[in-house]
Amino acid sequence: MPQTDLSTSTPQVMRKCLVRYADLQACRTSYIDATAPGFAGRETFEIVGSARSNSPSRQVQVREQLSFSIDAARQSFEYIGPQYSYGAAEVFVVHTGQWRLRFGPNGEDGSLDVGPGDVASIPPNLFRGFNKVDDGEGFLWIPRGRNDPNNATGLPAPFRAAENDCLRLVQSATFIDTSNGTYELKSVEMEPSAKDDGSTQMSTPPLDQLTHCLVRSTAMKADFKSPFAAHGVEEAGVITPLSTPDGFSADPIGCWWPHGFNLRRLTIQTGSYVPTHARHEVEVLFVQSGTVEIGWHGGQTEDSLILGAGDTLLIPAGTQRSFRNTASCPAVLFIVRGTEQPQVPTFSSAPTS
Repeated sequence: MPQTDLSTSTPQVMRKCLVRYADLQACRTSYIDATAPGFAGRETFEIVGSARSNSPSRQVQVREQLSFSIDAARQSFEYIGPQYSYGAAEVFVVHTGQWRLRFGPNGEDGSLDVGPGDVASIPPNLFRGFNKVDDGEGFLWIPRGRNDPNNATGLPAPFRAAENDCLRLVQSATFIDTSNGTYELKSVEMEPSAKDDGSTQMSTPPLDQLTHCLVRSTAMKADFKSPFAAHGVEEAGVITPLSTPDGFSADPIGCWWPHGFNLRRLTIQTGSYVPTHARHEVEVLFVQSGTVEIGWHGGQTEDSLILGAGDTLLIPAGTQRSFRNTASCPAVLFIVRGTEQPQVPTFSSAPTS
């Protein structure tokens, strides 16, 4: 899939930057353990960024080289996934379902339970896994701090199980199916399974320290210093590693590791709006609940899109945009801003207080 040309904010580009929940393209063979016994049952999605998963058949839906990526996972109650670690910050935004985050190489170092609207940031190089603990399907929206396809580490067991199922991981971070018997293995270098000693992995911090990596939905408080603060509009900081030029303190998830982005929660009440403005950094919006009209202003063209729950939209830096809630219930959005130091937006007109 070619990279999207975002140099002009035309209606056509606007629609290419939108991924609706109903249009998510799942792959059940994205990772080396996909066919291993007990690991089937998940769907993974690469929504924004560049190709990262092990499978050569995977395609990112909005292909753009950024300093972060947006992935997602959907699974049912029955699925119990393996433990992995990543070499960069990994954030779980719970869209639907009740989930348990398990820590340690075998999930033995404690767990945190999270539900809709909660956000957890996992330190780099820390083994974690997750499983759904209530009935029905659940969905996690997952910003990650890098686009590097080689920054995931698994444990030996799923690698061995995958090899028994004729899947092998090569050093290009893709996997191949050797069940045919005709693949010329001499032409590629095989990736060894993860080491048992976990020498490059971080020891799991005490659970009371890990609780500081989690923000409950009910604990996300509006910041009155936000440039968006107005009647019916609230913006809450969720992941703010550093105090920012646009008025947010390093809280509640400041953490002790870099993210490369900020995460905010924007709530717009019925009939309220954020007027036309531009930002210095790229943004990715995710609608947690409700609906929102996104106005898009590029040169001589103006257009808008209605986004619903589960939809994702990338907005290029410098693009004029506005947000409006014309529905009968609040619109709640999570917004990734592609820097740890978001600048003050430039408004075409001042926000209405």
